[in-house]
Amino acid sequence: MANAQVILKEKIEGLGAEADVVKVRAGYARNFLIPQGKAFEASRSNLRHVEALKASRAAREAEELVVLKELATKISKLKPKFVLSTGQGGKAFGSVTSIDIHKELEAAGIIIDRHAIELDKPVKKSGKTEVQIRLHADAIATLTISVDAGAIEEEA
Repeated sequence: MANAQVILKEKIEGLGAEADVVKVRAGYARNFLIPQGKAFEASRSNLRHVEALKASRAAREAEELVVLKELATKISKLKPKFVLSTGQGGKAFGSVTSIDIHKELEAAGIIIDRHAIELDKPVKKSGKTEVQIRLHADAIATLTISVDAGAIEEEA
């Protein structure tokens, strides 16, 4: 099979980031990456421009990291509270999941990817729980959530 080397102009999932020189199938490069403006051919003249692309990539990533670290401190200051209904024996009905935490963050005006919330299993007990939110490899926020137990009133 014919392969081609291309220089990526932007980040492409599963392939690489901006300014990376990657080998792909010739048809993928010819029919998709180059016409869409996502890459250009890795010729000798184009390889000279890779250093300029790498410098712009480093500057962009540094700016993004600063913004994400500020967002991490903003998230760490939040103290969302959740109320779980409990039954007669103190057993909780339902749980606090990453979706619930994501909704609380959106209500506070913080938009993040739901999959960045690292919750091993849903929270079913009352008390305080710390949840890790991975915004970037170098920007991790710790969110402390409070879960209170609210009793269900029985009808006679």
